[in-house]
Amino acid sequence: MPFPVDLRAIESAASLIRGSVVHTPTVASPTLSRMFGCRLSLKLETQQHTSSFKERGALVKLSVLDADERRRGVIAMSAGNHAQGVAYHAARLGIPATIVMPETTPFSKVERTRAHGAHVVLRGRTLADCRAETERLVAEKGFVLVHPYDDPDIIRGQGTIGLEILDAVPDVDTLLVPIGGGGLISGIAIAAKALKPDITIVGVQVDSFPSMVEALGGLPPTSGGSTLAEGIAVKHPGGLTQAIVSELVDHIVLVPERAIERAVQLLIEEQRLVVEGAGAAGIAALIHEPERFTGQRVVTVICGGNIDSRILASVMMRGLVRDGRLVRLRIEISDEPGVLATVAQVIGETGGNIVEIYHQRLFQDVPVKQADLDAVIETRNADHVREILARFAELGMPARLLGTSAIDGAVI
Repeated sequence: MPFPVDLRAIESAASLIRGSVVHTPTVASPTLSRMFGCRLSLKLETQQHTSSFKERGALVKLSVLDADERRRGVIAMSAGNHAQGVAYHAARLGIPATIVMPETTPFSKVERTRAHGAHVVLRGRTLADCRAETERLVAEKGFVLVHPYDDPDIIRGQGTIGLEILDAVPDVDTLLVPIGGGGLISGIAIAAKALKPDITIVGVQVDSFPSMVEALGGLPPTSGGSTLAEGIAVKHPGGLTQAIVSELVDHIVLVPERAIERAVQLLIEEQRLVVEGAGAAGIAALIHEPERFTGQRVVTVICGGNIDSRILASVMMRGLVRDGRLVRLRIEISDEPGVLATVAQVIGETGGNIVEIYHQRLFQDVPVKQADLDAVIETRNADHVREILARFAELGMPARLLGTSAIDGAVI
């Protein structure tokens, strides 16, 4: 089936945007390669001016507008990366830009979009709510719509990433690409399959938003809910992108939320890369189905780095808890002078670091001459936690873990 985008169109797009977007590096990751049993490289689209691949397609679309369309101005609906990509390059080209965003969009994203010179309209709670307002403004003001994914110019702009990957890693076996609406993987797949027909293209969706999988399988849509990977939380993929994915993408991996969260944590700890949930989707696929990629030369697109700092802090702290490096112990003690000092001494001597400590005297079901002591402790790993628990047991101070941890694979 012929598509409105081919290799020549993508090569033309590469010439069009050269010098105006970053030719981002594709870097090898020896640490993650060892972890997942493959030869892994990362295409760092986080190094774009707005920290996302979205700039490529937006710039191509804006660059091909005629004089009348530029005068009328453009409009886009987005809660994040597409908004910033359109706003940034529209300002560079002197094109008026209006961005319709949900009222629930984090303040930081709204302000970054405004800082690029766009007029921001806040409407509704979801992108679906924004659609009606966008259509109204197009009809009323004559704005040109810059669609986030279902547009040939957007697709060929995103396809320039495929050209750069094949140039940097010509022996690549598999490309791992996040899927939201499908613009990114469509462009990359067209370029990559044209240059290397035997290459494997694997898409990644979070399992709460399996919209492309369902669309291709003729299944009723079920997408919804909250996800860290909001950049690929698209309920309805594009018609054009769906056709391209159906023909050129070899497989789509659905990953659970916990894998996305773990992937963000891994990229910070092992690569020192700050990445949003959608940007970490390829790593989440490696976590969830490592056997699929064993022994292969794999490149994954780290497609965005715009993660809210509060969410990032929460992900990192939850990761410490999950790995047994931050735990909460409940220690049964006699309520008498000197016992708290003994507890602190035991934790210190075993190499733990007390973060917080609480006495539970009044509201616990314990004898009046006893108390429960809750201690939040930094530890090295699960074995270190077991060592601390054993030491308290030796001293006749029963101690147990509270909450959920990876230790012994149990809820404790």
